[in-house]
Amino acid sequence: MNIQYKKGVIELCILAILNKCDMYGYELSEKLSKKIDISDGTVYPILRKLKSDGLVKTYLSEESSGPPRKYYSITESGRAEYEKESADWLQFANIVNEIIGG
Repeated sequence: MNIQYKKGVIELCILAILNKCDMYGYELSEKLSKKIDISDGTVYPILRKLKSDGLVKTYLSEESSGPPRKYYSITESGRAEYEKESADWLQFANIVNEIIGG
């Protein structure tokens, strides 16, 4: 798949996943990479950007086996951004489908 297609939607996909439930970084990366072919280091810079933009927040959770994990959680601003961007994406995808005859 063309890398330019992926670049435009990975943030939206991350927000969509976090809109359903909190996840730690590796878990999120694994879930996303099952659907979209991405490199190992793709998700963490995006998570840092989303956090600095106030769209996600983090917290530590201690598991019984192993060190604490940093979980990511969508904020109210993140939910609003997700709703807006997903509506925009669906409208755009429908237009592209019309153009290419889908």
